[in-house]
Amino acid sequence: MFSSVAHLARANPFNAPHLQLVHDGLAGPRSSPAGPPGPPRRSRNLAAAAVEEYSCEYGSMKFYALCGFGGVLSCGLTHTAVVPLDLVKCRMQVDPQKYKGIFNGFSVTLKEDGVRGLAKGWAPTFIGYSMQGLCKFGFYEVFKVLYSNMLGEENAYLWRTSLYLAASASAEFFADIALAPMEAAKVRIQTQPGYANTLRDAAPKMYKEEGLKAFYKGVAPLWMRQIPYTMMKFACFERTVEALYKFVVPKPRSECSKPEQLVVTFVAGYIGVWKGLFARIIMIGTLTALQWFIYDSVKVYFRLPRPPPPEMPESLKKKLGLTQ
Repeated sequence: MFSSVAHLARANPFNAPHLQLVHDGLAGPRSSPAGPPGPPRRSRNLAAAAVEEYSCEYGSMKFYALCGFGGVLSCGLTHTAVVPLDLVKCRMQVDPQKYKGIFNGFSVTLKEDGVRGLAKGWAPTFIGYSMQGLCKFGFYEVFKVLYSNMLGEENAYLWRTSLYLAASASAEFFADIALAPMEAAKVRIQTQPGYANTLRDAAPKMYKEEGLKAFYKGVAPLWMRQIPYTMMKFACFERTVEALYKFVVPKPRSECSKPEQLVVTFVAGYIGVWKGLFARIIMIGTLTALQWFIYDSVKVYFRLPRPPPPEMPESLKKKLGLTQ
């Protein structure tokens, strides 16, 4: 039993680079037993993907702009779709005596405000999370390229999980600054009866009462909540996609059709958020998977470059004695 636990620990994708190389059988000539060489593995590199005609160059301003647009649709649409659930959740947190549960919360809201009452806060939600998505996904691509260039090809491969964590944390820092004003207005609309019913009413009233501070005093709690979540969301997604193409999908991504690639994206998004209560798994898992699906669909629609999962650089293979 202990040996199987040790094997699972070594297989952890968040392991140190050296241990990960040992697990992959790439630590050096002595890491694998002697024997006849197996069949050559088909190389999955950018050359295979280069057959496609892309609309822009990877890392160009157009690429980043379209990635940001994908983030706008990804976060803006999904969060707006769950406004009724978010409204009831916020009211349960503020007044648990009145809103005793999800179903009771919906019942009380419908009784007092009608069906339209469930949509309260949709405008700041759509605007705020669209801005958050723009920065979250757009800046993630920017920081991923920036940090990769700073590390160099070999270290970017060895420390790719840390790279994903750092890039997503940096992106979310700016994303929450973009989200904070609309989040503050949304909370006032949803949880303070009689304060305001629309964004047009809430924003001027908040500014008159407290100035700009009213819109940004919640940014620190947002950082504390969102940055760790986003770090795990992006790192788990990237490593899950890598694992799916390596162990589950029977062919390289360059040979998969666009629908097949989008299915892998959705599954990876769902698997990436697995821990929590059952209801949270369903809501957050589905929300996250849909966000990745929409984001990747935008990339496919606009024919953006989508590099295959990372492979060990040839220079590192030579250093480890894996090639002649």
